Amino acid sequence: MNAHYDIAIIGAGMAGASLAAEIGERASVVVLEAEDTPGYHATGRSAAFWEECYGGPQLVPLTLASGDYLRERGFLHQRGALYIGRSADGAALDAFMARFAGTGATIERLDRGALAEKLPGLRDDWTGAVWEPACADIDVAALHADYLAAARGSGAAITCRARVTQLAYSRDWHITLADRRTLRAGTLVNAAGAWADDVAGLAGLDPLGITPFRRTVAQLRCNLPPPSGAPLVLDINGGFYFKPESGGVWLSPHDETPSTACDAAPEELDVATAIDRFEGVVDWDVQRVERKWAGLRSFAPDRLPIYGRDPVQPAFFWFAGQGGFGIQTAPAAARLGAQLLLGRPRDAMTNGIDPARYAPDRFTA
Repeated sequence: MNAHYDIAIIGAGMAGASLAAEIGERASVVVLEAEDTPGYHATGRSAAFWEECYGGPQLVPLTLASGDYLRERGFLHQRGALYIGRSADGAALDAFMARFAGTGATIERLDRGALAEKLPGLRDDWTGAVWEPACADIDVAALHADYLAAARGSGAAITCRARVTQLAYSRDWHITLADRRTLRAGTLVNAAGAWADDVAGLAGLDPLGITPFRRTVAQLRCNLPPPSGAPLVLDINGGFYFKPESGGVWLSPHDETPSTACDAAPEELDVATAIDRFEGVVDWDVQRVERKWAGLRSFAPDRLPIYGRDPVQPAFFWFAGQGGFGIQTAPAAARLGAQLLLGRPRDAMTNGIDPARYAPDRFTA
C-alpha cells in the first residue's frame, strides 16, 4: 500500500467500485474494504432489477441514464414488471400512473384480463395493474466484478481487510486501519453504505441521518416451476415483490426494519409474512424455503442519494444513501460522482441529471 493517494474510497461495494472505475485513470485511488471480499453486504445480497419507477420520480433520471450502459454491456435481462392491486386499489394504481407521468418511464394501465394473461395462476381478487415492459433483471455479480476489474485496470488499489478505525485531517487525510497500517489521501470518499454516518463520525463530521433498513428475501420451491418469463410482481401498496428465478421464486415482504449497521440476518417472521402474502396472490403452492437472506438498504431522511462534498469539510465526499436503487443507478451515479469529485463537465449520460437534488448541503440549507 502506498503512503499517499489523491483519493481514498471507503467501501468496495457497488458504490465504491463504480466510482473507483470512473476516476482511476485521472487520480491515484485506493479503495478500503473492511471485509475479506468486496461487496459482502448489500451488493452481494441484492436481488436487483432495473425498474424505471423504483425509488420514485426523482430517481428516474438516474435510472434512465444508467439503462443504456447496463443494456449495451449485457448486464440486463428483459423481464417486465407488474404493480398489481385489488379492486379497492384502483385509485392507488391511477395515482401511480399520474405520479410518473412525464418522467420518461414507460408504463401502461392494465385491466384484470390483461393482467391475468401476464401472470398465470392469479387469484380472483387482483383486478388491475400498472405494466412496465422495460423492467429487467441485473446481473449484479457480473456488474460489480466488471467495475472492480475496470478500477484495477485503471490503477486503483482495491484493499480488503482494511477496516478504518481513525480519521484525522491536517492538509490531507491521515487514515489508520484496524491492523495499524496508515496512509494519507487528499480527499476521502464515504461509500460505506450502512456505515456511512459512522465514517462521518470518525472524520469528526455531523451525520446526515442515513439509516440502515433490513430487507428480507426468500428463495422458494413451488409445486410446479413458475413460468420462467413471468414478470417481476410488486404490490402497489408495498406489501411484497416476487419474481421467478432458477426454477423457483425469489420473494420479499418488502420489509424495511430499522437496523444498526451489521451483518444482517433474516427473521423467521418476515419470511412467514412474505409467504402468506405470496399465497394470497397466485396459486403456486409453496413446497419449501430453499434459502433465505437479508441485507441492509440505507436511506437518507428524504430517501434520495447523497452525492457531493461535505458543506463543512470539502475534502470529504459523500457517495452514500443509495437505498435499494444503488445498483440500478450505479453507472449514472458513478459518472456524476466522478464529475463532481474531479470538477469535470457533464457528458451525454449525466446532462439530464440535476446534481443539486442529491447534494449533501440540502440537509443544512
